[in-house]
Amino acid sequence: MQFGILGETRAWHGDGNEVPLGGPARRALLALLLVRPGEVVPTDRLADEIDPTGALSAHSLQSQVSRLRTALGAGAAIERAGAGYRIVVDPDGVDTSRFERLAGEGRAALADGDPGRAVVLLREALELWRGPALADLPESETARAAAVRLEERRLGALEDRIEAGLRLGEHRAVVPELRELVGCHPLRERLAGLLMRALFAEGGQAEALVVFEETRRHLADELGADPSAELTALHRELLTTDPTPSPAAPPAQLTSFVGRADEVTEVAEALRVARLVTLLGPGGVGKTRLAVEVAGGGDQVCFVELAPLRDGAGLPHALLGALGLRENGLQMDGGAKTPVDRLIAALSDQVLLLVLDNCEHLVDEVAGLAARLLATCPRLRVLATSREPLGIIGEHLFPVRPLDKDAAVRLFTERAGAVRRGFTADPEVVRRICAALDDLPLAIELTAARSRTLDIDDLAARLDDLLAVGARGTRTADERHRTLRSVVAWSWDLLSEPEQRAARRFTVFAGGTTAQSALRVCGTDGDTLEALADKSLLEVAGGRYRMLETIRAYGAERLDAAGERESVRRAHAQHLLELVRTADPHLRRAEQLEWLPVVAAEHGDLLAALRWAVEEPAVEMAFALFAAAFNYLWIRGASASVAPLAIALLASVGEAAPDGLGEEYAACVLLAGAASGEAGGQVWQRHRATAGKALAAAWPGDRSGRYPVVLLLWMMRNAGGPDPQGAFALVSSQRDCPEPWARAAAHYVSGFGHLGRRDPAAAEDAFDQALEGFRSLGDRWGIALTLDTLAGVAGARSDRTRALALTDEALVLTEQLGALEDSADLLVNRGDHLAGDDPAGARRAYAHAAALARRAGSSTYLAAALRGLGDIALEESDLAEAERLYSEALERIDPHWIKSLGPRVRTLVGLGRVAAARSHHTEARKHYRQAAEVTDTVGAHAPEVLRMLGLSEKAVQSVLEAVAPDR
Repeated sequence: MQFGILGETRAWHGDGNEVPLGGPARRALLALLLVRPGEVVPTDRLADEIDPTGALSAHSLQSQVSRLRTALGAGAAIERAGAGYRIVVDPDGVDTSRFERLAGEGRAALADGDPGRAVVLLREALELWRGPALADLPESETARAAAVRLEERRLGALEDRIEAGLRLGEHRAVVPELRELVGCHPLRERLAGLLMRALFAEGGQAEALVVFEETRRHLADELGADPSAELTALHRELLTTDPTPSPAAPPAQLTSFVGRADEVTEVAEALRVARLVTLLGPGGVGKTRLAVEVAGGGDQVCFVELAPLRDGAGLPHALLGALGLRENGLQMDGGAKTPVDRLIAALSDQVLLLVLDNCEHLVDEVAGLAARLLATCPRLRVLATSREPLGIIGEHLFPVRPLDKDAAVRLFTERAGAVRRGFTADPEVVRRICAALDDLPLAIELTAARSRTLDIDDLAARLDDLLAVGARGTRTADERHRTLRSVVAWSWDLLSEPEQRAARRFTVFAGGTTAQSALRVCGTDGDTLEALADKSLLEVAGGRYRMLETIRAYGAERLDAAGERESVRRAHAQHLLELVRTADPHLRRAEQLEWLPVVAAEHGDLLAALRWAVEEPAVEMAFALFAAAFNYLWIRGASASVAPLAIALLASVGEAAPDGLGEEYAACVLLAGAASGEAGGQVWQRHRATAGKALAAAWPGDRSGRYPVVLLLWMMRNAGGPDPQGAFALVSSQRDCPEPWARAAAHYVSGFGHLGRRDPAAAEDAFDQALEGFRSLGDRWGIALTLDTLAGVAGARSDRTRALALTDEALVLTEQLGALEDSADLLVNRGDHLAGDDPAGARRAYAHAAALARRAGSSTYLAAALRGLGDIALEESDLAEAERLYSEALERIDPHWIKSLGPRVRTLVGLGRVAAARSHHTEARKHYRQAAEVTDTVGAHAPEVLRMLGLSEKAVQSVLEAVAPDR
């Protein structure tokens, strides 16, 4: 007989039939006896724990025992022993004993390095659980104690089974389960560690670091404890492992791939020979699907959808976004002069297949960019889809033709079967339909979707009439395009009026969108959206709807014909405005990581809404969109992508802030200034004074403006300008502001004022207040900025232990935000803190920083890392290597950006030290003089600046001696 107490109390005969045990008292009695099979349980304990009210007499207990014996029969013996009872059963006949045996064997197999056997044993053990242990004894102290012990063993077995799964490579499968378990057991460090490992294995380093931070906070808040040594070690391992940007994957496909297996092989082979392959063909022939299938067989792929782009200006930004790269750092990175520079720097060493989909409307721009990337990035390959060639030397053209006859019939039959259960049809009729459709996959799918309501013969007859099918020989691309357009129009005309209205309005979405957004902007209902998906006018995947470009083009014509374009565009822009306004305060609080992907998913539509508002022009809407999206754009590093639109808006309104929109105007000026090249600088110079006055009026000190992040970034952008003190004063005046984020930012800025007055204690106090403010809000960006600054203060007073701890904490946050270039900056700082005591650790930090900076395309931070490696080479007396590294660093530094000051000075000093070591004293003095001149450009006294930049006292003296004759 088998017994179960891992859930409700149950018993089964050997043949599997369940034993009827009777009422709750009898089940409770059996459960108590089975907690420790074979051990005597006193009668008074049995009575008290079966019925805590004391109503169960000794006679009644004896009666229950008798009835239980009768129910069990010969399967088990309940014996009277002294003043109690015991049950005599085979221990393996009780699920608890069997569970503990299997769990123990599984753990042993795991320890022996056999995860496959461990998984089998542990799953068998865990499958014995049917619910909470000893569920029939909720009031029993004996049962509660046993249940707690068993639950602990169950969690241990779960952890062992997941551990074994991770060792077998099942990272993706266990993440959802681990998330749920960590949510239920936030103090259980092993679960947190397993989730961190699983996320990291799937490329989610930032998410893994979030798990550590949340676990650390739970432990501190609830137990007053720090994470264990094991979890801390894992955390450090993740910090020191080079995270790779996550390029956009090819879109998920919900239907099977029919009829092009040979083409997939041929294109893959072509890419092995040629570095640029272009899939050519008319709309609807299947170019995108073929590209997706080819990309699915590669190692590292980035898929870039170009159809939503209106012009070539946004092309580099689209590639940066698809590659998972930021356009600027959290601290206003000015390192890469243009988005193309950043792309080249990021891709120069990467092995990558770049898929550029739907190039036909941007052929010239795509051709120019692709040619430049292929010329400068030797390990890059490009797969393009287009209706015409790119026309680049070395381009390999691969015409994508309609499906062959058999594949076309198979595709129609499969898609028709998906909408009409049990679909059957005469193959000859299906073949006639496919021939009429020129065997175009999109036309076939649209037509097959109609078989849900139309008989196959009726469908064929309608197509004969629609397409005037007669003797048809080989069809040209233009003729096939007319066929597809006719089928799209026919499918459209078969829609109901509400379906047509929703479909044409859906065309304002630049990319996919959620059902909620579609319902709002299109003024429709869920049933209508589902109907459009059923009829292949919309695709749905991952909770988002999207429309194929061929159908979108036709629908956009219908939107114009209905006279609805302006009203729907306005509704679309208003919806995006409400989204970013709702998100903005959350992006300054602990919910940042939850809200960033929400807004990022709509990034293409945000750009489309901004473009419409600027071009309309809807001036008030445009300014409101820029300001509300400002914080999102900066945290995501995407400010440069909207800079051309911001410049255009400012050009339309002139150099005066519109009434009531002063703060929005200042935000727009900051975004316009993020443009690369001279354009951004010219706009910044033209509008800076007006914007500064408007911002001061919006934040007078006794009341709050609407966009506090604009305030802080205004100071950062002006730090190297003609009036840095005015910007400092504006932000510092908010120390008593009722807006908590602005108050924290004001303390942060005030700290720099104290540093300028040579009062490091007051500065540290101000930075501590800023840190407390940002921590109370949970804003990772503000916390990271302040931690980095505090680390610099600690390093200046030689407290390297504190400096390292603060830097490591800041690194966690920049990783969470996906700010690779800022992580590189912090790693350089980490190397500087380590250099005196641990040169090997410093070298690792600098090398890691260089790798991140290269992948992020940040030349300034790469220069800083090379400077650090040069310092290490110099300390090791490798003068040639040190000179090479310093020289390369100097070539990469942008001399006009405030963040370049430190790397530039320290690089020049390094070159001076190399020259001095070679007894080239004239050359050494030249480099030292240059270093001193750089410090003078910020209007500060050279000795203080040099020491603040982390130079040794000996290096400071070398510089001062070199410039002494001039002073």
